[in-house]
Amino acid sequence: MFGQPEAWPVKVVPIAVNVIQFPPPTGERCFKLGQAIRRAVASYDEDLNVQVWGTGGMSHQLQGPRAGLINQVFDNSFLDNMVDNPDDLRKIPHIEYLRESGSEGIELVMWLIMRGALGDAVELLHRFYHVPASNTAVGHMVLKPVATK
Repeated sequence: MFGQPEAWPVKVVPIAVNVIQFPPPTGERCFKLGQAIRRAVASYDEDLNVQVWGTGGMSHQLQGPRAGLINQVFDNSFLDNMVDNPDDLRKIPHIEYLRESGSEGIELVMWLIMRGALGDAVELLHRFYHVPASNTAVGHMVLKPVATK
């Protein structure tokens, strides 16, 4: 993002989210963490330029009989709902992630931290979805909060 600077030009606060060992967090819990981050940033005395990045693979399964699973319909529906219906995403149970997006698709809950931090309304600035020559679908979105009255 910044090339090879002598010093990193921004402050970064990474938040590790367990999606490997049982029990993984729910989408609701991740969304609420994002909302808490939003409140914390808003309470700061200075005007801050803050970016919140959600990471995690889209649908994929790396082992077992369904190894290589990629569900493009589920992935694109997830991306659609990130903009207009995040409340629907908050309610997806773990078993549905497993069924629809493979054993590693639970990583999508981490995107909900970012979405919760953005507030109720967002503007979609960029969207990209691709299935490369690998076992993981790739999705990118750039969302901007929209001020509400």
